[in-house]
Amino acid sequence: MRAHFVLSEIGVGLRRNVTMTFAVIVSVALSLALLGGSLLAREQVNSMEDYWYDRVEVSIFLCNANDAETEPNCARGPVTEEQKQRIQAELEENDLVDRVYYESAEQAFEHYQEQQRDSPIAAVVTPDQMQESFRVKLTDPTQYEVISSLFAGRDGVQSVTDQRSLLENLFNLLNGVNYAALGLMALMLVVALLLIVNTVRVSAFSRRRETGIMRLVGASSFYIQLPFILEATIAGLMGAVFACLLLVGVKYFAINNFLAERIPVIEFIGWDAVLAVLPWVLAVGVLMPSVAAFFALRRYLKV
Repeated sequence: MRAHFVLSEIGVGLRRNVTMTFAVIVSVALSLALLGGSLLAREQVNSMEDYWYDRVEVSIFLCNANDAETEPNCARGPVTEEQKQRIQAELEENDLVDRVYYESAEQAFEHYQEQQRDSPIAAVVTPDQMQESFRVKLTDPTQYEVISSLFAGRDGVQSVTDQRSLLENLFNLLNGVNYAALGLMALMLVVALLLIVNTVRVSAFSRRRETGIMRLVGASSFYIQLPFILEATIAGLMGAVFACLLLVGVKYFAINNFLAERIPVIEFIGWDAVLAVLPWVLAVGVLMPSVAAFFALRRYLKV
């Protein structure tokens, strides 16, 4: 009998406040979709960092004849064959070095022409302007400073660069976008909470006569509050379900069928990451409205 009464009260409350309930569902869905999207974006950035940082190389550029005239590090002249052999031998003996690739000036010129074939500058660049280099794959890419300190400033070495510095700007940008999404998500959550509280109070006010009678016959506070809490919970759960559908739709249509085909160099997150986020979205969608309604009713129905 009590369960039937609670269910009937929930139905009455949802019918009386259809517009506000719909607004709660939409705001909860959007805020939770942003929450799930932010978590997935963080996972994507971490995956990309692990993937690309593990593949970055340290480049040791050697002095050529042109550098000897313009670069202070190459003031003693272009690199000699003996210096090249010494550098390569030390790299191969270093425990931090996984592999060493030597690129001649001719090979560097060919690569440059391939990469810049549509640029007018490519036509005026000559092989003698390109630098020989050693491309070093480290066992631990975070130990770049060790290699840099060993070879930077040495005779025949023009510069030592780490590709990580190029990637860090990209990842800083992606992290900034993710933080912006988290800020927007927080704003949407606040809006959803205010709507939930307002909806619960309006529902309680419209049924103040029924709740007064229940007080008179000795009903407990929790029993009186339960229909209102469940109304908010149902609205939050519906919003969470819509948010999950949005995340699944973005993964299937936007990522799998669009981005993955057009940007094959990026390894996008899989379904396992999406499925791991969905329970959190549902949990927040259920708990947030329930807790908000509980505290709102404690003050509003207090006698």
